[in-house]
Amino acid sequence: MTTQWWHGAVIYQIYPRSFLDTDGDGVGDLPGIVEKLDYVASLGVDAIWISPFFKSPMADFGYDIADYRAVDPLFGSLEDFDRLLDKAHGLGIRVMIDQVLSHTSSEHAWFLESRESRDNPKADWYVWADPQPDGTPPNNWLSIFGGVAWKWEPRREQYYLHNFLAAQPDLNFHCPDVQQATLDNVDFWLARGVDGLRLDAINFCFHDAQLRDNPPKPAHLRVGRGFSADNPYAYQYHHYNNTRPETLVFMEQLRALMDRHPGSAALGEFSSEDSLATMAEYVGDTRLHMGYSFELLTDDFTVAYIRGTVENLEAKMPHGWPCWAISNHDVQRAVTRWGGADPSDDLARQLVALVCSLRGSVCLYQGEELGLGEAEVPFESLQDPYGISFWPKFKGRDGCRTPMPWTGDGQAGFSAAPPWLPIPADHRARSVQAQEADDNSVLNATRRFLRWRKQHLALVHGDIAFLETPEPVLAFTRTHGEQSLLVAFNLSADAATCALPGGLSPAPLDDHGLLAGHVQAGHLHLPPRGVYYATLG
Repeated sequence: MTTQWWHGAVIYQIYPRSFLDTDGDGVGDLPGIVEKLDYVASLGVDAIWISPFFKSPMADFGYDIADYRAVDPLFGSLEDFDRLLDKAHGLGIRVMIDQVLSHTSSEHAWFLESRESRDNPKADWYVWADPQPDGTPPNNWLSIFGGVAWKWEPRREQYYLHNFLAAQPDLNFHCPDVQQATLDNVDFWLARGVDGLRLDAINFCFHDAQLRDNPPKPAHLRVGRGFSADNPYAYQYHHYNNTRPETLVFMEQLRALMDRHPGSAALGEFSSEDSLATMAEYVGDTRLHMGYSFELLTDDFTVAYIRGTVENLEAKMPHGWPCWAISNHDVQRAVTRWGGADPSDDLARQLVALVCSLRGSVCLYQGEELGLGEAEVPFESLQDPYGISFWPKFKGRDGCRTPMPWTGDGQAGFSAAPPWLPIPADHRARSVQAQEADDNSVLNATRRFLRWRKQHLALVHGDIAFLETPEPVLAFTRTHGEQSLLVAFNLSADAATCALPGGLSPAPLDDHGLLAGHVQAGHLHLPPRGVYYATLG
């Protein structure tokens, strides 16, 4: 496994709407990614994951696909994508793309045909169901974006299922033709030279064919994972509208397709009642290469939670390969989530090191290398339908999606036009341009650390074992062959000290450029937000 490029890879997520605009419409595009690939390469990452750029009416900003094989003109053309692929490969960067397989846009040609009648060639390509005798929806399933998961279609006099927006009807994967058409679309991109797929909400492909009601969830267990905790979606156990056993069989078909394209890799995104258990089921030699969930995308920044989450997955998936992320395009940025309204640069540096030191591959979200916090987007500027629906308790996902600040000027070097989301002043102050000139910046610390990480195979490929340490010190070992490292983090804004287990004789590795602790008289002393890396004899 260690010869596979994705094993231990650092994958840089690019949200194309917000990376760089080259045509002056205020929205980022594929040529913008091409223009900044040298910057991406300078970070020392192994791959990029590009969020959807396919033809779409943009009801959910590209996660509602109207044509799986076409680039939306907003982002450019297929030729632009081919240029991106060529340049990335020339720089030694692998390219992963989002694939949204469980649902399409309501403007996809498949859906437009399916909705016309109950007997056309694509009549059963989506999840259609008759109303109950009183005209209400077929069951109690709910949409993640709020309200019932069924929408009435007068042409068929039936409801269709949408686990997300009503503009995102769910495909019926019980239909063999849907499975084959989906595999054909994936093959189109793999044959074009794509190195990997990030599979959005992949456990949502199949639904319960009997359409059984989901059971209610007690109030004290209504905890959100990737959605607002006060969302009515949290009121149910989602046993029947996702994570069905048939999906595993389809994952094996998908893996067989990918195996016909040597070197390609699939990263699944999971949100279920027990996402770690689901990941363990879906990841393996005959299924997906890697998986990640929302477990470290929460508010809990404690030793007990982080250790418990990782150990839980290690126990469930000892032979599979995880991928960890602490920020992405769907959740509040990590430095704000865990550091408050005025997070320190020391926390930003530490978080990059922490997520890159766990066993597995890593997804870093654009701007994480700058220490960007969550942007405050006023209601009148909101674009996210999720946030608009749940305002003011939940402000949606716009705050983590604001454009990259390349310079400190008014449009931050992102666009010649007003950007699709406002760029806050504190982001402009943390621009790439400003941080390039500061040797101690979060950006340059990230570059140094990622280069340093590649020199230590224990951090890239090694096993992990946690040490018994009190809050706020998280400590573990990473071991690969004869190399064994001790890794520790002080999760607090205050200095911390803890005793080291007997028998440990660490030799510090101090060239990673972070706030380093030290060992004295058998105790580990860590500065606020400090880190410690050492070899073990």
